[in-house]
Amino acid sequence: MGEARARAPHRVVLAIGSNLGDRAETLQRAARDIADLDGFELDAVSAFVESAAVKPDGVDEAAPRYLNAVLLGRYAGDPHDLLDSVNGIEAEHGRVRAERWGDRTLDIDVVAVDDLQLADDRLVVPHPRAAERDFVLVPWAEVDPDAVLPGRGRVRDLLARIPNTVQPYRGGDE
Repeated sequence: MGEARARAPHRVVLAIGSNLGDRAETLQRAARDIADLDGFELDAVSAFVESAAVKPDGVDEAAPRYLNAVLLGRYAGDPHDLLDSVNGIEAEHGRVRAERWGDRTLDIDVVAVDDLQLADDRLVVPHPRAAERDFVLVPWAEVDPDAVLPGRGRVRDLLARIPNTVQPYRGGDE
């Protein structure tokens, strides 16, 4: 992994979300924590958008709504090291992995790393459901209007193919 650190930094896209607690404060702190990671340089943070919770069986309108954002940056390390680091940030913010796609204080997904296509037992990039998630595509298109999801196409084209259910965040977390 030392060789990976010697290479030029990877362009990375991270999606962050929260539907428990003070969602806005959690996302703001998470963005700062990510920016402080060794080898990470933060380039952009999208505006926050709000969305319904998506569970394995579909949208759960009874669950607390999510606040979401996308971060763009450069990371001078191995993608698995980045995954370990963001999982650590999730844990620091009280993330508990008790239920698949359950409610959570913080979720950080590695959406894309350069145009890398990787699938192993720990990490799949690009994120396998990013092309279907307006709560990822809308904020990503905001911070990078020419963005491309590797292997899937332009983010704006992908967004045009799915319902847009997100709403701008207008505050109101406790």
